[in-house]
Amino acid sequence: MAAQILPVDQIKAGMKGKGRTVFSGNKIEEFNVEILGILRNWQPKKDLILARLDGGPLERTGVMEGMSGSPVYIDGKLIGAISYSIAAFPKDALSGITPIEEMLKIEERELPKFSFSTSIPVKKHMTLDDLFEIQKEYLNANSASVVRGQTLTPLSIPLVFSGFSPKVLEKAAPFFTRIGFAPISAGLSGQALNKVSYQDLRLRGGDAVGAQLISGDMEMTAVGTVTYVEGDKVLAFGHPLYNLGGVDFIMTKAKVLTVVPSLQTSSKLAVTDIPVGRFTQDRNAGIFGELGKSPKLIPINIRLLNDQNEKTYTVNVVEDKILTPSLVNVVINNILYAEERAIGDLSLDFRGTVFLENGMNIRLEDLFSGNYDSSATNLSSLVASIVFYLTSNEFRDLSIHRIDLTIRAYEGVKIAFLDKVMLDKYDVSPGERIQIKIYTRNFRGEGALQDGISFQAPNLPSGSEFYLVVADSMSLRQVELGQYQTQTFMPRNLNQLIRLLSSLRKNNRIYVKIIGSKPGLFLKGEELPNLPLTMKSMFSSSRAASSAPTELKTSTLGQYQIPVPFVFRGLSVIPIKIK
Repeated sequence: MAAQILPVDQIKAGMKGKGRTVFSGNKIEEFNVEILGILRNWQPKKDLILARLDGGPLERTGVMEGMSGSPVYIDGKLIGAISYSIAAFPKDALSGITPIEEMLKIEERELPKFSFSTSIPVKKHMTLDDLFEIQKEYLNANSASVVRGQTLTPLSIPLVFSGFSPKVLEKAAPFFTRIGFAPISAGLSGQALNKVSYQDLRLRGGDAVGAQLISGDMEMTAVGTVTYVEGDKVLAFGHPLYNLGGVDFIMTKAKVLTVVPSLQTSSKLAVTDIPVGRFTQDRNAGIFGELGKSPKLIPINIRLLNDQNEKTYTVNVVEDKILTPSLVNVVINNILYAEERAIGDLSLDFRGTVFLENGMNIRLEDLFSGNYDSSATNLSSLVASIVFYLTSNEFRDLSIHRIDLTIRAYEGVKIAFLDKVMLDKYDVSPGERIQIKIYTRNFRGEGALQDGISFQAPNLPSGSEFYLVVADSMSLRQVELGQYQTQTFMPRNLNQLIRLLSSLRKNNRIYVKIIGSKPGLFLKGEELPNLPLTMKSMFSSSRAASSAPTELKTSTLGQYQIPVPFVFRGLSVIPIKIK
């Protein structure tokens, strides 16, 4: 039965009531609440109730992270949820209470999922820092306010990492801290689903609750408190996770292991329990969800092989335009840190497929080698980048159906550097075939030869010159940036974006490119080489071109790639004359 409501207009300073929350296990306990006053219109057309709390462990902990959403009652009527802390290092447990009227407005209308799209150049790698910088304007929902000289801050939300390496948690913590979470390490916990009763699937005001972002062989869950339950409808937290409207998170029960007192910020140490529903809205006054419903998740299946064994992992991440790329980054990093050594040199060879809901897919392949930290970081940031561009593309909403990855780990470095390039001739006739030999050498001084490579000289006027470029992926990109006179490669539609992501250059390739003096254009991320003057004029026409093309003095006359079993590094540009 739903609780009765006491409107904020009937609340006066000096009133006393009770709050409910979990301090240990699953037991809901009461604490004392004394109303200090009402901050009228502290945000546009929004009030905040100020209160002093005591009882239970609050005398030594003050208001705790994890209490967000704890319901407060006066004479048995619900007035709102504990949601804000007041001042830093307070001597008393002072809190801001979000009025229940504000929270009840959340369920008045259904919101679509947050729509985030971006038009930024395609970048092969996206670290957590990169993702934060791109998305930071959407991630500042929990910023502090100053009212009458006092700082009002939404209580940080404990973000429980279960099954995560301490090293990964240390690396990921700054990202999640900046968006209002308090990262905490804990173990996996939960009941077997075949032992769950009907009562286990219900929630009450004051119960610990989780908004789960990652589930499966590792878990990541934001923990707060249930404020209000009516039938299958649930309100919690009393303030936003990051206030983006429609979301699709797993709703779980949670179990509090203990409270951790701190002079700065005390917190509950909790673990997640069984899933009971899904959260569908993340709004300024809290989050709203429904019991008995399941969110749409993205399965990530990872097969990890090394010389000793093979392991498989299955992890599900929520489908969220802001958080999903970061969650994918953290998941892959964690698996690599958990199974491979943390220091020394390591090479990671991987294959993968990102399956899309529209039936298309993106196949991935690459090799990373070097210090272990760099190999794992590069691999996880590559997959995160693919996910970011797909989920936040500017063309249309696109869901990821599944991600499959196979990663093979080798101890040691697999890097070779370009030693020299030899041609069988440097003066050629148009159409004549040229043989190439590419010599490489690794850091131990061991050499290798790539032989049997040939190409046909382009049809250029007598006395002219063209260039053979032999390069690694990064060096070739620098050559092209100069050739195209641009620093950006912007896709012009979804098909081109998928094509670009599918053809990202790889580390374990030697790229060979032939460049000659032929007129061409660079238009919206693609080179139109060796164009006849009539075609060039047509593409350059203001009627045909939606954006101004760049005129090219040199065009690509041919290009090849040579797979090699190592990371290749080097650049050589060789001039060749036409007889």
